[in-house]
Amino acid sequence: MIDFRLYFVTDRHQTAGRPLVEVVHAALDGGVRAVQLREKDLLGGSLYRLAEQLRQLTSRYQARLLINDRIDVAVAVDADGVHLGQSSFPVPTARRLLGAGKLIGVSTHAETEIAAAHGADFVVFGPVYFTPSKAAYGEPQGLERLRHAVHASALPVFAIGGVKREHVSAVLATGAHGIAVISAISSAPDPAAAARTLLAELDRALREGDNRPSPER
Repeated sequence: MIDFRLYFVTDRHQTAGRPLVEVVHAALDGGVRAVQLREKDLLGGSLYRLAEQLRQLTSRYQARLLINDRIDVAVAVDADGVHLGQSSFPVPTARRLLGAGKLIGVSTHAETEIAAAHGADFVVFGPVYFTPSKAAYGEPQGLERLRHAVHASALPVFAIGGVKREHVSAVLATGAHGIAVISAISSAPDPAAAARTLLAELDRALREGDNRPSPER
């Protein structure tokens, strides 16, 4: 069961010079309960040591920690799961290695990729809005494609890519389960306050959405 609506994805190059562990700690103080360690340029030993630090930190907050791509690191630190890209291990292989009790998220950019994520626990779809960190994946998908993605998915869908506080209501109106963010927290002057603001906006949008018809699946 996916029991979080805000998924914080790390990028130590977007922390305004602050140590990543410090920023993640602040985000957890602000209420974040799911963190993806996504530091693709770190080699195994350095990534493992950082993952160990974040595992200790997230455990204190009873928060989820997922490791991007590296199943070996996830197993080594007893993370809550992994997040897979389109060039990562197939979902069935990851599931076999991790076991049934761990979470698997998958990054997607098209409905066909969502269909191929069968066996995962959730998908992340984007980029919904423009953001430099996702520019390599092409033009923004926009809300209408997000809506189609949600309708095509049997799994919870998180919107990613330039999602800010002012976008939350429109994103959830598509039927998306939640949002995944990088710079909205990591680059914020006060990451804890940024996390609290996003969570409050998610809560408000969800309460207001109680009066909207549920999207068809």
